[in-house]
Amino acid sequence: MPRKKMSEVRGPRSEVTRLRTSHFGLRTSHFGLRTSDCIILVVINVEVLAIGNEILLGLVQDTNSNYLCRVVRGMGGRVRHIATPRDEIEAIADDIRASLARNAQLIVTCGGLGPTEDDVTLAAVARATSRKLELNVAAQAFVEQRYRELASEGHVSSAAMDEARLKMARIPTEAQPVANPVGAAPAVLLDLSQTKIVSLPGVPAELKAIVEGPLRTFLAGVFGRGSYREREITVECGDESLLAPALGKVAAAHPEVYLKSRPNRFGPEERFRILISSSARTDKQAEQMIESAQSDLVRLLKNSGIH
Repeated sequence: MPRKKMSEVRGPRSEVTRLRTSHFGLRTSHFGLRTSDCIILVVINVEVLAIGNEILLGLVQDTNSNYLCRVVRGMGGRVRHIATPRDEIEAIADDIRASLARNAQLIVTCGGLGPTEDDVTLAAVARATSRKLELNVAAQAFVEQRYRELASEGHVSSAAMDEARLKMARIPTEAQPVANPVGAAPAVLLDLSQTKIVSLPGVPAELKAIVEGPLRTFLAGVFGRGSYREREITVECGDESLLAPALGKVAAAHPEVYLKSRPNRFGPEERFRILISSSARTDKQAEQMIESAQSDLVRLLKNSGIH
């Protein structure tokens, strides 16, 4: 029988890669579709906005984006764009509009949810999506309860609500607050049907606590159950250009696998590290994908005299 041609199909809201069923029996749980002759694996595209003048001034290092990239990768998604806008409503709104125009399925903003005047992320989300900010009953209840707890523990002098604290309970129309296990400002989820926007606090401990706690069910619904695996092999080669032909052939034959050579410097005795990674429904399927790609890569490199 003739070999089936592997092709890539782009939909209006996602990128879809066709895989031969004879190669792997893979099926995604939430965004997948089985046909008679192929498996369609949908990759959820994510864009991140790490917001804050302090990042642009070099006063704070953005560790949130790095963390979110690992989370998304581990769930089978892909962060394809990261932006760092200033603490200005229109600057943030412009980046959100750009993400929407690129058909990002999930937009995550980090920072700008606090009580101060320069915390303008939710106002920017509202502007970018043609919504108003409104006092949300559930968000207000959360903020009030948090300040009662902080006051009882002696962390703040009073639990009384003022305009600054109420500001954290004003969210875009139709958005939902998400509990913050660590801080006082709730996260916010806005479902635009084709695109979902999640606004998280900028404090890394708060962001991580929300992602690994109250947001887990939501993320599982977006990505489905996913497994990420990676493997690194080392080859004796002092010139990355010699690796390029083999890497190109393997990448074309295994579009479900990510290959990346990691050079140090040129030299006859230098070694290159090659990262092979894949996301799949299960650990076993991800390992199978990597194993098959590695086998082909090693064979091609040996044929070229590289070991």
